[in-house]
Amino acid sequence: MDNVRIDKWLWAARFFKTRNLAIDAIDSGKVKVNGDRVKPARVVKLGEKLHIDNGSDEWDVLVVGISDKRQGAPIARTLYEESEESIARRIKEAERRKLFHEPAADLKGRPTKRDRRIRDQIDHGE
Repeated sequence: MDNVRIDKWLWAARFFKTRNLAIDAIDSGKVKVNGDRVKPARVVKLGEKLHIDNGSDEWDVLVVGISDKRQGAPIARTLYEESEESIARRIKEAERRKLFHEPAADLKGRPTKRDRRIRDQIDHGE
């Protein structure tokens, strides 16, 4: 199994929930191989360095395994090695998110009528 497309590999390594999300990230330049933008059909090779921005985290990984099947997370982690800098950056970002809560993070979908009334009261100083 040497010929695996990068979109399939990203999905199998559990960086993205669907292949379509992986393809969209690749097309928008959020996935780079050895610092270069690539296309979704590009074949991933052992030893390549990937920079992956999946929206919530950024990863710098080295490809150490090839698979086109999505399996459990412990198996998926054997497909790559994350760099020390990447691990430190993700931990720092997670701590920042804990300390500085994003107000919009609690919003889920469209506000209800009650939510709109409360917001209007705050806006109008009632």
